[in-house]
Amino acid sequence: MTFQPLFHLAFHVDDLAAATHFYGDLLGCKKGRSTDTWVDFNFFGHQISLHQGDPFEAKATGKVGNHMVPMPHLGAVLPLDTWKAVAGRLTEAGVDFVIPPTVRFEGEPGEQWTMFFHDPAGNPIEIKGFASENAVWAA
Repeated sequence: MTFQPLFHLAFHVDDLAAATHFYGDLLGCKKGRSTDTWVDFNFFGHQISLHQGDPFEAKATGKVGNHMVPMPHLGAVLPLDTWKAVAGRLTEAGVDFVIPPTVRFEGEPGEQWTMFFHDPAGNPIEIKGFASENAVWAA
């Protein structure tokens, strides 16, 4: 068995308890190690470390289709059924979406479902859903 490389991102949140609820309960990410000042999560197969501090600044400067999206942002690309489950939990929880769950590039190569939102600290997140892994790289 080989070790699959993982992406790691560490960033600040201003309230670890609120972030733990958001990433663990709403996004469904498994909590890992933690201390009084940081907590790790399995963010859809990758490691994120949330550290107590001032969140990074993001501005709506990325043009995608007819939308200006927050930059920088973090995100994940999920199988469509998983994406729909996450979108349902976020919608049910009343998350204020930057871009609500929607399909983009419909009928074109790279057709994808997407949603943009912020975590409780204001960090922007995009979650994409694809019908197949091949569609992720379709041109």
